Amino acid sequence: MLSILSLPEPLPTRTRNFTLRRARHDDLSGLMKLLADDVISAGRGDRAVLDDTVLYEKALLELIADPSNEILVVVSEDDIPLATMQLTRIPGMARRGSTRLLIEAVRVSGEYRSSGIGTAMMKWVIDVAAPAVDASLVQLTSDANRIDAHRFYERLGFVGSHRGFKFQIE
Repeated sequence: MLSILSLPEPLPTRTRNFTLRRARHDDLSGLMKLLADDVISAGRGDRAVLDDTVLYEKALLELIADPSNEILVVVSEDDIPLATMQLTRIPGMARRGSTRLLIEAVRVSGEYRSSGIGTAMMKWVIDVAAPAVDASLVQLTSDANRIDAHRFYERLGFVGSHRGFKFQIE
């Protein structure tokens, strides 16, 4: 269902234009680097080491094949991934049968944080992706320790309305 999204697409920021497109297999190492370029993710094991490549590759291929999911990348003129996010379309019964668009694993390269890429990504999700897939609610989760990210999302109009819980399966 997310295949309806018209990509690649220009992603303008206040300083320059980037491109938003679907992730491909050849983006794997760039995606791994983006996940590792984050203190919290690195603390959870995202280290971008060669030994983990097969695990990330399996996940990427599964997500690419799943019509309810998209892994997107923002790339430079050289087609290098500078940012990423996962979108998942979730049909539901609650809220009178509303469909949700879940944003996960948002990462922007440390070199490009505060450049406007994150804002452009979120505005694209709200203005383009959500209406295209008939979603009436865009939601995301953010680690409780990501205080700066919480301020960022609130500035964009997201409301911290729920408390999330996780159960780690070993």
